[in-house]
Amino acid sequence: MNRRHVLSQGSEAWLEFRLQPAPEQPQGWAPTFQAWAFLLLTLLGCSEPTPPASELTLVSTTSTQDSGLLDVLVPAFEKESGIEVKVIAVGSGQALELGRRGDADVLLTHSPDAEKNFMEEGWGAQRRAVMHNDFVIVGPPDDKASVKSAKTAIEALQKISSTQSVFISRSDESGTHVKEKNLWTAADIAPQGAWYIQAGTGMAPCLRMAHEKQAYILCDRATYLANKSEIPLLILHEGDDRLLNRYSVITLNPAKHPQVNQLEAQRFADYLVSPSGQAVIRGFGKEQFGQSLFTPDAAPGNRP
Repeated sequence: MNRRHVLSQGSEAWLEFRLQPAPEQPQGWAPTFQAWAFLLLTLLGCSEPTPPASELTLVSTTSTQDSGLLDVLVPAFEKESGIEVKVIAVGSGQALELGRRGDADVLLTHSPDAEKNFMEEGWGAQRRAVMHNDFVIVGPPDDKASVKSAKTAIEALQKISSTQSVFISRSDESGTHVKEKNLWTAADIAPQGAWYIQAGTGMAPCLRMAHEKQAYILCDRATYLANKSEIPLLILHEGDDRLLNRYSVITLNPAKHPQVNQLEAQRFADYLVSPSGQAVIRGFGKEQFGQSLFTPDAAPGNRP
């Protein structure tokens, strides 16, 4: 019998007792077993309720969800800490906006410039480097735009634009979308027209769309590898320094949002950069893909 059930029984016993006429007691009467039981139930009913289990809301990027990393990282943290984690997976731009509104306890994002603005505006308490991987440009095996021959990511986008080959854009202000826009700007191209499809959705759905339309797309390597067996697009360009993809964990400023679960959020952020959390990140993907999908970044003195 759990405590909630006991409290319910105590309330019913009190109501039943109040509705019964008080019997006359003989001289020398002593409390019966039933009277003592009722007294105990009443006292239990007046005690403080059991506090809820510790919990926090993590707002993270779709890439950490679509790659499967959170399916490993979150249970490992919950087992170690006893804190329940509710995950909301959205683009980095939307994640930071939820942080501004106080609808999160901790953020895991990969949009460095937007994160710096977030911190400078006073919304964040602490921002720390967690891990990195890289972006890749993937596309159909026939590669009609000859992206594979491009020496840089900028040249790859120029080839796609000049041939008006179909390109799928996240168009959701995610970290991936921000990276893509920066690359187009560096290529001095304002993409538009029927060939440039603005999907407005997450990474995995965009990959599926690119496969259906035999299109090109910018994708983080982890999500690409996690979906490769079902989405047979090829990596056509990789390795450019411009394609580095860094992730940071941000706790919120309690002066802005005192209602957030500060202690739980801090414990999660600490776990991500701890030896045990970094070990989970380092090992993720090795067994299935033969390589780590993320590289830990929480070395002493490292900055996002």
